[in-house]
Amino acid sequence: MAVTSKTAPAAITRPSAAAEKPPNKYRQAFPQYAAVSPFFILFAIFGAFPVLFSIWISFHSWDGIGQMKWVGLEQYRYLLTDETFWKTIGNTMIIWVLSTVPMLLLALVIANALHNATRLRTFYRIAYFIPNVTSVVAITLVFGSIFSNNFGLLNAFLRSIGVGEVQWLTSPWGIKIAIATIVTWRWVGYNAIIYLAGLQAISADVYEAAKVDGASPRQTFWRITVPMMRPVILFTAVTSTIGGLQIFTESRVLFGDTSNIGGPGDAGLTIVSYLYQSAFIKNQFGYGAAIGWALFILIVLFSIINWRLIGGNDDERLTRRAARRVERRIAAQNAKREAADVR
Repeated sequence: MAVTSKTAPAAITRPSAAAEKPPNKYRQAFPQYAAVSPFFILFAIFGAFPVLFSIWISFHSWDGIGQMKWVGLEQYRYLLTDETFWKTIGNTMIIWVLSTVPMLLLALVIANALHNATRLRTFYRIAYFIPNVTSVVAITLVFGSIFSNNFGLLNAFLRSIGVGEVQWLTSPWGIKIAIATIVTWRWVGYNAIIYLAGLQAISADVYEAAKVDGASPRQTFWRITVPMMRPVILFTAVTSTIGGLQIFTESRVLFGDTSNIGGPGDAGLTIVSYLYQSAFIKNQFGYGAAIGWALFILIVLFSIINWRLIGGNDDERLTRRAARRVERRIAAQNAKREAADVR
């Protein structure tokens, strides 16, 4: 009698719940999102919302308390015909040129001197950077006493050498020079430290090769240092443009009169000062918001101009330079051939 053995059927394995349902990736990433959420919440409340709200109120007439009145583009139309606004643009541009151009040139010279210094490097770096961390209000008060018409130190010095007094804080150009001097003194050390960091990133082999080729220190500075520092110069030019178009504290503290924060004849009234005067003194918040957005457009425009003048595409510039060199070589060869034919 044959004995047949039956094997028990294999147990049917069911997939586990974890295998059936993949883990929720959002639930896994929740701790990371929760960790960074405070920044985005604060930015939304104190950054994004004020910007969007300023756009909204620029289309309204609002005194900050009462009900808003929709006026559409009337604020911007009036802005284009406002003589005071255009005067503030002129004042800001003049102060920006008087402060930014000498500030960046002086900062580059100081950075080059610090880079080549062999003694007391740390001391000089700290000394040049101290004005940037000093209170701008304290700086303005000190310079206000220096540029004072009657008892200023600068007029006392001018009298001692027989030049005569200058009405710094009552004449239009005197006011602009005083404000520009304050801005230059405060920010020249900051830009010098940035330029110094850029100089230290340039390889020493480049300067050694220039010495071997017989380049003078002046040629090395203008033909090697400045071109290789172009990205850093672009950064300082853009940041200085943004800061120069937003000048406010210097003129506000220099002329403490609330009814005339721009000084005599509004010679020191900048765009931001006019924004402050319109919104917080005259309670024209809609018009102040319109001035703010006009300032934003100016900043973007001048940043693009700086980018085109200083920055640009490196490959295109190198291609143009190579093409010019080839053209000069061809012209020189043709001139030699013509001279040889004449002989």
